[in-house]
Amino acid sequence: MHKLIRIVLDTNILYAGLYSSKGASFKLLRAIEKDRVKMVISTTLLFEYEDVLKRSKSVLGLSDGEIDKLLDYFCLKSEHQKIHFLWRPQLPDPKDDHILELAVASGTSIIVTYNAKDFKEIASFGVRSITPKELMEEIL
Repeated sequence: MHKLIRIVLDTNILYAGLYSSKGASFKLLRAIEKDRVKMVISTTLLFEYEDVLKRSKSVLGLSDGEIDKLLDYFCLKSEHQKIHFLWRPQLPDPKDDHILELAVASGTSIIVTYNAKDFKEIASFGVRSITPKELMEEIL
């Protein structure tokens, strides 16, 4: 039995995993499907997922309805966390602060992202950022 790894999934990873079935982002989405990884989401992050995916629907080859079904599925597979505090700004890109807040509020120690440069100073919060490839190497 594997220990369930809890993560906060940055939107760029979700997009990449839906865009291509060849990379580590897709493998990570499969690990979520197989209950080897548990996503932690907030309402803010869910709305960000929806905004980015629907703006990119033609590139992804998905309809609004298909995106809604995907988001419903990810909601079912995720742990939901309310955030009762804000410490903004903490990160170079203020749009990423809600991801750090979600990780801290939920006690999740891993943010999976391709934008590690935007999450440099998060170790003091007990959180680290890694790529999907690094996470998959840890799981295997």
